[in-house]
Amino acid sequence: MTGTVSIIGGGLAGCEAALQLAEQGYQVKLYEMRPDTQTEAHQGGYLAELVCSNSLKSTRLDTPAGLLKAELKMLGSFLLNLAEQCKVPAGHALAVDRELFAQSVSEVITTNPNIQLIRKELSEIPQGQVILATGPLTSEPMMQHLQSLLGEDHLFFFDAIAPIVDADSIDMNIVYAKARYDKGDPDYLNCPFDKDQYYRFVDALLEGEKYEVHEFENQFFKADKFSFYENCMPIEELARRGQDTLRHGVMRPMGLEIPTTGTKAFAVLQLRAENSSRTAFNLVGAQTMLRYPEQKRIFKLIPGLEHASFLRYGSIHRNAYLNAPQILNADLSLKVKPELWIAGQLCGVEGYVESIASGLLIARIISQRISQLPAETILGQLWRRLLETDSKSRFTPVNANFGLLPALKNPPRDKKIKKQLLSERSLAALSQYCAQEPEARNS
Repeated sequence: MTGTVSIIGGGLAGCEAALQLAEQGYQVKLYEMRPDTQTEAHQGGYLAELVCSNSLKSTRLDTPAGLLKAELKMLGSFLLNLAEQCKVPAGHALAVDRELFAQSVSEVITTNPNIQLIRKELSEIPQGQVILATGPLTSEPMMQHLQSLLGEDHLFFFDAIAPIVDADSIDMNIVYAKARYDKGDPDYLNCPFDKDQYYRFVDALLEGEKYEVHEFENQFFKADKFSFYENCMPIEELARRGQDTLRHGVMRPMGLEIPTTGTKAFAVLQLRAENSSRTAFNLVGAQTMLRYPEQKRIFKLIPGLEHASFLRYGSIHRNAYLNAPQILNADLSLKVKPELWIAGQLCGVEGYVESIASGLLIARIISQRISQLPAETILGQLWRRLLETDSKSRFTPVNANFGLLPALKNPPRDKKIKKQLLSERSLAALSQYCAQEPEARNS
């Protein structure tokens, strides 16, 4: 049975859902307010524009991100296929050329005869079957409409993004290309710190002037409801946890010895290519809420970036998500409006691939091509997590992690082997599921 489905939001979740439904013969109306109405973080008008990073995380099956990708490929994800076509070297991670990826998704959407792209901001939900995939930067008019519809408070958190520098401004006499422990291609550039350089950098982060929470408040987003999501914690906030936090975390030097000397740096900040031509690089782990002049001053303390030219400064923006366990039915539709499904980060998943997963999941729920997924799968557990109610703690966004999966019987002591076994079990369960329910396979 087919019909018409309206999708609000042309991000990752909305575009994946649109392509899944169009393939099944549905007529899809895809609403996107950009470029006429921009958000605090987007820059252009292409669909599926990536904001915080160009990385879709690891492809390794001993990682939860890699396992989720493998599950989605088995179920026929369109956007993961496009991401593979637009990838840039990033070791074991799937990173994409942002602009090429957004252009590719936009072209596939606009040339699909079953999809009508409507450039218009909606302030309320239209009639009929609707997927709301407006993401963490949902406009205030739509949030106001949701508030009146749900009649309860929402939860919010802040997000920060990292600066991008011009490749030509990087001092390659200091910076070197190397993969950690020389595993894989040397896709990342590495900025090595000695002890004095590192502590000077940390001190500058701690003293730097930053934007304050109240500068981002309005009638719907109040400071007492905000927190930072751990994976997007600003670098200066991590530094406040202790002077050595960064060099034992995102700036750990292990396996990144300096090629010319063979010695280990005290700390290393890595740079990841932003595009296939490698003309721009992202400062990995350097998401920040520092004011722009402070970023220019402080990040030039990084060895090799003394003369860096910034193509984009880091910034902070608010992200919104809903209290999913309280408001959603088992099929991820709203209890108060069963013909309205919530997809993407607005429903409480966190991450690019997780957003794609939610769009695929809801499209297949609507087209009746999927039932409750095996408990051994990451996707199945993400679905369950959005419905679980815990009266002792508030709901927070969830991403793919092995902690979601049921424990192995007689688990091995070796953690790496344990993760591999969890992945093998998941893919075997999903393969069996697809064999038993042919409609779940990619058509």
